[in-house]
Amino acid sequence: MGDIKDTNDGSEKVTLKRQVGLVSCVALIIGTIIGSGIFISPVYVLQQTQSVGMSLVIWFLGGVLAMIGALCFAELGTMIPKSGGTYVYLMESMGPIPAFLFSWTCALILMPASVSAIALSFGYYMADPLYPNHDCEDSSRATYEAASKIFACLCILILTFINCVSVKAATIVQNVLTLAKLLALAIIIFIGFIRIFQGHTKYLQPKLSFEGSAPNLFAYGIAFYQSLWAYDGWNQLNFVTEEIKNPYRNLPYGILIGIPLVTVVYLLTNIAYFTVLSPEEMLMSSAVAVTFAERTLGPMAWIMPFLVCCSTVGAVNGCLFTAGRLPFVTAREGHMMDILAMVHVRYYTPLPSIVLTGGIAILMLLPSDFSALVNYFSFAAWLFYGLTILALILLRVQQPNAKRPIKIPIFIPIIGLVASIYLVLAPIINEPTLEIFYALLFILSGLLFYFPFVHFGLRIPYIMRPTQTFLQKLMFVAPSGYSASVERIEDKD
Repeated sequence: MGDIKDTNDGSEKVTLKRQVGLVSCVALIIGTIIGSGIFISPVYVLQQTQSVGMSLVIWFLGGVLAMIGALCFAELGTMIPKSGGTYVYLMESMGPIPAFLFSWTCALILMPASVSAIALSFGYYMADPLYPNHDCEDSSRATYEAASKIFACLCILILTFINCVSVKAATIVQNVLTLAKLLALAIIIFIGFIRIFQGHTKYLQPKLSFEGSAPNLFAYGIAFYQSLWAYDGWNQLNFVTEEIKNPYRNLPYGILIGIPLVTVVYLLTNIAYFTVLSPEEMLMSSAVAVTFAERTLGPMAWIMPFLVCCSTVGAVNGCLFTAGRLPFVTAREGHMMDILAMVHVRYYTPLPSIVLTGGIAILMLLPSDFSALVNYFSFAAWLFYGLTILALILLRVQQPNAKRPIKIPIFIPIIGLVASIYLVLAPIINEPTLEIFYALLFILSGLLFYFPFVHFGLRIPYIMRPTQTFLQKLMFVAPSGYSASVERIEDKD
């Protein structure tokens, strides 16, 4: 497959290269999903479920729900083999307005906030040994916060640079760091098995483990959010479909291998936690994996924070790799500035789009506490996931004869749609807050930009064109196009 394609008007456009194989697909899914969540979220899941048994059920169902969503995305991704994920599917089934509102919310808030939050987790783990008394002294606390943000900023800057200059280097980083995070979880699981054989199963016995389970059905919606935060990334492979070798094969296989593996690993990890920590001790821990290591590894306990740092760096790298493709595809459809649809003429990466995502993520490090911002929009992610699953059902009706290399049973998207409705409504019913109203307001505010600049094509003279030309020369990028013939050639290989 060439890198420069002739268009119908005789001009040439740079296209993305297909460099992501099956191993990299699996590593991208595992590496993006496994970040800081499994090392922190078990505490918050237990807070909501109030029992060990129900927390394990939530972790299992979270994996099932991630698989249902991923299977829906696999059908859509092989039917519409373009990068962009949800944006492309909403555009195809529901038109430009829902697609634009998704890209508006996701590109400007959700994805950069995810990158920033995970990078800040890395910063905390790096700064923690440098400021051991940060919990006791106010001055030390302020310095600790500043150091954490500096480490997080460096993490984002370095990984943004790697993703800008080489797709191959980014995937190699992802593969290596995926092994590091799996090693961390393997240590926890191995110790857990030893503890089970030694008889430390008090909190795992069925009769005891379900005692005190939360009676409020809608409270489990919040618990699902916590577990699904740890599973977040199950859909990221669809954002890079155009860079996957033989996507009809590698996209579904990557999903079918990656997500069940993550689900099994998460369940075994949570079981291992409860062989060492009581529910009360877990609820008092701010980083359960580190507490686990301190109880079991003795002088080697330092290895766990190190491996967790590797895990968070891998998650940031995976998020940047996939998140940078959304503004690229959105701009190619005319929904964002043209510069974001351009590709570096030497590296064949969507450099402007990646720089935008990394830049917003760094800006989100500036406030003293932006984690609330992520929580405000957590339900919005499942609002759009639900719309995407609905898009699959609509496309079955709208385009019944379209080529579908993967066609899942209809009950799977129906279950996914019902689950999405529950996840959107449960937090609203259980804990109605103004933050949800603010999130909806932000989503709808995208219409203020859509109608003048997209629908009516308004351009600000003497500003937009010179600015784009300057940035194009500065970044050494050229317009990019999508060629359907690439898919036919790739399908034969």
